[in-house]
Amino acid sequence: MPNERHILLLTGSLRAGSSNETVLRTAEALAAGAPGLRATYFEGLADLPHFNPDHDTDPLPEAVAALRAAVEAADALLICTPEYAGTLPGSFKNLLDWTVGGVEISDKPAAWINCAAPGRGEGAEATLRAVLGYTGAAVVDAACVRIPLDRGAVGADGLIADPLVRERIGEVLTRLAAA
Repeated sequence: MPNERHILLLTGSLRAGSSNETVLRTAEALAAGAPGLRATYFEGLADLPHFNPDHDTDPLPEAVAALRAAVEAADALLICTPEYAGTLPGSFKNLLDWTVGGVEISDKPAAWINCAAPGRGEGAEATLRAVLGYTGAAVVDAACVRIPLDRGAVGADGLIADPLVRERIGEVLTRLAAA
């Protein structure tokens, strides 16, 4: 599709079936039903080596090359990450560190959904905004939202079943795709 917008979905959680993964898998499913929109869930977080500037040279480690290729191929990034100890999880900060040395993320629209319970997640949001600034990403404030996830809203298929929550996620995708 010539005008298709591709959004790369990045989770900060390594836990299978986490709330963050659930939000992004739901976004992926919603995008599949939206004309002109495609979303791809990045599977390689656990495969990335620890960031070392000495290894940020060609040839890049295979997992890093795959990450940068996925970022390059996307029109925008949508992130959903937990907060650990008041900031981003180390594994997700590591993913972002690997994008600093490349140019793939520069000027790319980026947003996040914070699905933490009320009163939680502000530290991760602040750190995410700062790190995305270093990478050169263009944060789309209108698409950065809080959508607390009640695990009771998740259907048997592992996706969010609540129509209001799905609508809000769809609005995020629309705003990000329009950026």
